[in-house]
Amino acid sequence: QVAIKKMILQQEESEELAVNEILAMRDNRNANIVTYLDSCLVDGELWLVMEFMDGSMLSDMVRTAYLEEGQMGAVCRA
Repeated sequence: QVAIKKMILQQEESEELAVNEILAMRDNRNANIVTYLDSCLVDGELWLVMEFMDGSMLSDMVRTAYLEEGQMGAVCRA
């Protein structure tokens, strides 16, 4: 199983952000960050193929869950 993030590349800045994201994921391997596997263009969209992580995105968890200060520190440290 893999996860695919679809990015629309309509603006020059979105292309730059996509390239930066690919380079950051490709060059920085860490047990706490999903592994970048591949990318491809499909009908004007950039598809980033990454390892599948069960659950939801960290940003969703942080927005919806109450975290105490120590828990926030642990998330940031990881």
